[in-house]
Amino acid sequence: MSAATQPAPAPAAAAPPPPEAVRRAAARRRRVPYLLLLAGVAWLLVFFVAPMVYQASTSVQTGTLEDGFKVTWHFATYWDALSEYWPHFVRSLVYAAVATALCLLIGYPLAYTIAFRAGRWRNLVLVLVIAPFFTSFLIRTLAWETILADQGPVVSLLNDLHVLDVTSWLRITQGHRVLATPLAVVCGLTYNFLPFMILPLYTSLERVDGRLHEAAGDLYATPLTVFRKVTFPLSMPGVVAGTLLTFIPASGDYINAELLGSTNQQMIGNVIEAQFLRVLDYPTAAALSFILMAVILAVVTVYIRRAGTEELV
Repeated sequence: MSAATQPAPAPAAAAPPPPEAVRRAAARRRRVPYLLLLAGVAWLLVFFVAPMVYQASTSVQTGTLEDGFKVTWHFATYWDALSEYWPHFVRSLVYAAVATALCLLIGYPLAYTIAFRAGRWRNLVLVLVIAPFFTSFLIRTLAWETILADQGPVVSLLNDLHVLDVTSWLRITQGHRVLATPLAVVCGLTYNFLPFMILPLYTSLERVDGRLHEAAGDLYATPLTVFRKVTFPLSMPGVVAGTLLTFIPASGDYINAELLGSTNQQMIGNVIEAQFLRVLDYPTAAALSFILMAVILAVVTVYIRRAGTEELV
């Protein structure tokens, strides 16, 4: 065979990279997720962990503002604070639970309407739901002072319908006025935290396939049965998320009780605010904060375990 007809030699295979280079590349790939988390971890350390540690240290201190506070591991502060202010804890949980239930009763039909019936008006209604967030929380609460004023149209109408006679008998209002009563505080909480309920409910309901409703109708299910067997179970992630987003901040709120209630309707947030800013008893204020956080954490844990869904547990 001549040299012209001889096949060309096959190209030499590329040499594999050295094992050390492979290990370095793999190590770099493993570090990437941790580097991406670095900013979030730093944020939590600076703005959550550090204040928590400082407050934990404050809660076991003794002393006065003039002489200074020193860490003496005085854990009795927790028991003293709980013994004195347990009615405020109970009141806060009750008000928050009632406001959460009202938000669910009001928000679910609205979220259902937006998800399945709003049509081309959906975006407009969603904007109207979140529009209150463009106004200060304080201003929105002050507006309820005007709405529930003793000589205002709302209270006058309730008096004409003798509704306030019933609510006074139930001890949620006093006489012929609504301000400075539990009803006023709960109304303020419900209004201010209603969007936190509607948005998760809408997100969950919007994911429900409409063909499931049609299939249930083809099987002769009534609208109530479709809602009970199909719609509501599939919307449970939104129900759980909405109730948590409403109950947790409502439990620690103090603006509504301060502006719409009286000293008889003070919540634990009002006590903590007063201990920090007026009484200047920092150990008691810190202890109350930790007790409130522990109570909310326990309530939320039990609730999620009993009513949670696979997406949340």
